[in-house]
Amino acid sequence: MGRDPRLSGGAFPLLEGDERIARHVVEPARRKHLVDLPEATSDAVRDALGRAGIDQLYPFQHVAAQLLSRGRHVALAGGTGAGKSLCYQLPLLEALLTPLDLGAGDVRGTRKQTALYLAPTKSLAQDQARRLRELGARWARPMLYDGDTPPEQRAIIRKQANLLLTNPDMLSAGILPNHAEWATFLRGLAVVVIDESHVYRGIFGSHVAQVIRRLRRLLAIHGNEHVVFCLSSATIGNPLEHAERLTGIDDFELVGDQGAPRAARDLVLWNPELDEETGDRDSALGEAARMYATLIEQGVPTIVFANSRKGCELIHKIVIDQLGARGREDLAARVAPYRAGYTPEERRATERDLAAGTLLGVVATSALELGIDIGSLEASIVVTFPGTITSLRQRWGRAARSASQRGLCVLIAGEDALDQYFMRHPEELLERDVEHAIVSTRNPRIVLPHVAAAAAEAPLGGAVDAALWGDLLEPAIEQLVATGQAARTPSGVAFTGRAHPAGGISLRSSGQGDVQIIERGSGQLLGSVEIGRAASTVYPGAVYLHRGKSYLVEELDTRNLTAIVGAKVLPYYTLPKIDTNIEVLGSISSKQLPGTEVLLHHGRVVVTDQLVAYQRMNAQTHTKLDLVETHLPPLAFETEAIWFAAPAAAIGALHDATRPDLLLGALHAAEHGMIAMLPLIATCDRWDIGGLSIDWHEAFQGPGIFIYDGHPGGIGLTETGFARIEKWLEVSRVANEDCTCDDGCPSCVQSPKCGNLNEPLEKAGAALVLRAMQGARDLELR
Repeated sequence: MGRDPRLSGGAFPLLEGDERIARHVVEPARRKHLVDLPEATSDAVRDALGRAGIDQLYPFQHVAAQLLSRGRHVALAGGTGAGKSLCYQLPLLEALLTPLDLGAGDVRGTRKQTALYLAPTKSLAQDQARRLRELGARWARPMLYDGDTPPEQRAIIRKQANLLLTNPDMLSAGILPNHAEWATFLRGLAVVVIDESHVYRGIFGSHVAQVIRRLRRLLAIHGNEHVVFCLSSATIGNPLEHAERLTGIDDFELVGDQGAPRAARDLVLWNPELDEETGDRDSALGEAARMYATLIEQGVPTIVFANSRKGCELIHKIVIDQLGARGREDLAARVAPYRAGYTPEERRATERDLAAGTLLGVVATSALELGIDIGSLEASIVVTFPGTITSLRQRWGRAARSASQRGLCVLIAGEDALDQYFMRHPEELLERDVEHAIVSTRNPRIVLPHVAAAAAEAPLGGAVDAALWGDLLEPAIEQLVATGQAARTPSGVAFTGRAHPAGGISLRSSGQGDVQIIERGSGQLLGSVEIGRAASTVYPGAVYLHRGKSYLVEELDTRNLTAIVGAKVLPYYTLPKIDTNIEVLGSISSKQLPGTEVLLHHGRVVVTDQLVAYQRMNAQTHTKLDLVETHLPPLAFETEAIWFAAPAAAIGALHDATRPDLLLGALHAAEHGMIAMLPLIATCDRWDIGGLSIDWHEAFQGPGIFIYDGHPGGIGLTETGFARIEKWLEVSRVANEDCTCDDGCPSCVQSPKCGNLNEPLEKAGAALVLRAMQGARDLELR
């Protein structure tokens, strides 16, 4: 497999005739196009850009910079390495030169405008600060303000910073509650940059949308009504709508990445070999490690993306062992892992070594997916589908950022149903549009704590508040007043609690509460899990994995929201058996499926889960050991769902007196299949979704299926499924019928999160149910 390690435009040897390649396409290079700087660019900014070697822009950079300078809000959407940062850096630097008019009595020119940069991670903010300093604009004072900022420096930053770089968590809990101390900065704020805005989706994005509304409210209170917002995102399906929902502002201009160059890239879908006798597929992790080691030996700078910390560590260890066994300890010293959980110093060192070329390879989690500058890599290997096309493209975009290179971009499939669907239908992956980013601005569990935080920041009740929260404001106020957290006063609704509510808001959970996972003895906090998922993850007797170590859950306290665990070396893992009940609160929308009598509903439900047992499984052979009966108090949460009665034609076709579980097994398998394929329709993960198939429910007066949003309150996932039900049913049916197994497997209808331990399941019956819902007349079992 020898080759020129610098690629020189040739193909990669591993692409030559391997049966594991499900699809290989070459994405052609795109030539760059340059235009002059905007005429209005000041001499100071021209000089700063010139020192950085920038005297021209790509057309989209020119357009975006001009729009922002004219006070227009801009939504940027483009690929990794396209140069989106310069779109806002130029107008941002101009703004910092602009005197601030504070009204009568102000000596004009003594104060200048300010700017705020928001990043989803500390490391991205630090990388952006470094890039801004490298421009050499002496009038810009970029200062980082996050949880790592020493207390003694915070007062200095409040007084001196004209360019503040922070994250939504710090903005919510550290800046907005103390806005009086930031009054000068807020009055002068001219530009707000929200970088990597596609990350703000789901629960996290829904919280950030509320934080931005609180920021806009305080800007108005401080007399600042002229802030311009710039949102920079990867390519997503709804960049304009997403920017508007995230900020609550409805007049954004959309700018793509026209004119930016792009290297030629080989896109490869790689499906590990299937053992026809056992039905087992080779490990995606092992396949990735072998490919990674081969590329490193060939001198190809490579990044590997794993979807979990454990996967990251396993791949790194395998590659170190493989290189050592081949006598290449010199290369083993030039690869590193990168993930959350390492110290900031460790992560910065890895970033510097990658940028400098000291490291030849890195295996990382999503922590390196964002736009941190890590130099020039030639290959990007993604281990199993990361959940969205946007994320896949971001990860692939780490390869061949220079137009003079040729990149290798690989997706190694796992045995999951969606991964195998893409291997059988590669055009669905390579040619389909990227997903929409989903943000819910109407989840009362998310809105309420932010309204409380806003009341603590300044009394509620003005026209600005009504515009920001609309018909959600008064119910939230009534609830705060009824619970004694707020009171109506002549100046508005004031917060009356003791602690500031913003400090208790976790931007990454639904607001119902998180169970803290604590190691007995050391008292170390290992992590947290939403209370709605506690029954399936941290029940007593469960095996909990953290950083490659196994822990036995000893105690779960749902009142005090703690789970106590002890470190154990265990030869097994556990699967929960959960009884789920659903109460329908009301339907929001309904529609009849074409060609059928099936009425599909979308509405609000209460889901109640109760753990009744757990299955212990051998960690090596994955065979069943024993079923342990146990009981926890039921846990209930309100959310959104879709539901429908089993088609009458399917009920008739599946009636078999000798097989009483045939219908329920068919519904159960159809439910699993639809949950597995929802990420193809909505931006989510199968772990975000729950389901219930049942042989009788009062909502149907018979058998049927519920599929619900697993986040308390709901974040719009099933709403998207409801809107695109025809496509959802089609891909679910095709995934079932294309799978070559006989009775159901992880690539079609088995689920790793099934609360009923994947029993009963009828693969062929599920296909029949899905065909019936599509209006098919041929309803015989195949």
